[in-house]
Amino acid sequence: MAQQLYFSRDSIMRLQIGTKTWKIPVLEGFSFSQATNVSEITLNEMESTAGVSRRGRRAFNDSLAPVDFSFGTYIRPFKSAGSGTGAVDDNAYHHAVEEALWALFSGPATHNATAFDFTNQTTHDGTNLDIDFSESNKSTLGPAAGATLYFELGDANKVTYKLSNIVLNEASIDFDIDGVASIQWSGFADTITQYSSTRVVTPAVSSSTTVNISTTDTGTLVVGQEVSGTGIVGTPKIASITDNNTFVLSTSQTIANNTVLTFGPPAADYTEGTTATNNFIRNRLTTLTVDPVDRDPGGTGSNVLEDDYVLTLTGGNITLSNNVTYLTPEELGVVNVPIGHVTGTRAFGGSFTCYLSDDTATTTASKDFFDDVTAIREVVSNQFNLVFCIGGGTTASPVTPSLQINAAKCHVDIPTHSIEDIITLETTFQALPTSIDDTDEVTLVYYGPTPA
Repeated sequence: MAQQLYFSRDSIMRLQIGTKTWKIPVLEGFSFSQATNVSEITLNEMESTAGVSRRGRRAFNDSLAPVDFSFGTYIRPFKSAGSGTGAVDDNAYHHAVEEALWALFSGPATHNATAFDFTNQTTHDGTNLDIDFSESNKSTLGPAAGATLYFELGDANKVTYKLSNIVLNEASIDFDIDGVASIQWSGFADTITQYSSTRVVTPAVSSSTTVNISTTDTGTLVVGQEVSGTGIVGTPKIASITDNNTFVLSTSQTIANNTVLTFGPPAADYTEGTTATNNFIRNRLTTLTVDPVDRDPGGTGSNVLEDDYVLTLTGGNITLSNNVTYLTPEELGVVNVPIGHVTGTRAFGGSFTCYLSDDTATTTASKDFFDDVTAIREVVSNQFNLVFCIGGGTTASPVTPSLQINAAKCHVDIPTHSIEDIITLETTFQALPTSIDDTDEVTLVYYGPTPA
């Protein structure tokens, strides 16, 4: 009997929101799991007259924890071709491969298939793609009907795991100086189930789209599911279902009798940008602009801060968190399951590092930045505008491909020194809204290249 092994290198991830599905390539190291919450009861008693002290214990399954998943994606902006298979837009507008993930992270992710945007969350045109958090003041994130992740594993004989009602909790961007710009995502789901089903072809199919299957097979087929198996050419999907024993494929196939077909997740409607080679971003090109919102924050009548500071990064991180928690009933006698999530306080911030440097020709070097921030001790909450241009360029002169992260009102901590071969400064910051109930901590602006 042949043994089937599954390799992570063969894996494909798809995201389904409503009736639309996106193919989003993920990096090595993705994971998903669901743990069980267990209570333990132990005996702890003194010795009896017979010299016996019972030491037993019992364990009880209380509830299932929410599914915990994580994966990484590259930052990949692109300019839509406006047509063709898998196109995300009818126009030559800017998009990103991970755009749908940001929509889930920042609000209800209501996708408008006519305008090819996420209502009130993304704005795109021929210049750039803007993503904001104006819809993030919600107690729950994602569409009311839920969003689904599919992890398809294997090559010829695939198995697919379905993560239902997902919520994205955290997005983290690390500035690895020699790396390709990427985002590490993590989140939760209500349940994890094996989605794939198999059916046996009978009789053989000869150059036809119509396939008959064995009446002994069970399981519900869905229009749009991809079909794989021995002899299957390409990635056909179910175009229509005649009855429980007959379905029609999107392309003509020749399939031998008794061939086992595997039915995977819905085929991706949007795949544009996933195979391009000109939309990867190098972290080494990243620049940072630090602008004080007020050069005289203490109101002393003299400017103690410069117009801006020119800092060349050696590393850093930006982490955006929704602080999601899950609600699970606690009934006796049953294994409870999570019933939904609740968002917490948005926690947007990060850190950046640079060499401690001094330039006699200017007063905007990192040494000046440390001296000036340290000097404003009469101010309990400072405000700086930080603009990270990942991939290079500036806000006035953007380059492609690149991603600009704008944090207009940051509270910046006093930099700390790190004593190494070359002295460095590490500065942490918190991205804050204009007022406590606003949602403008961060905006994302993507600039994509013309399709290669």
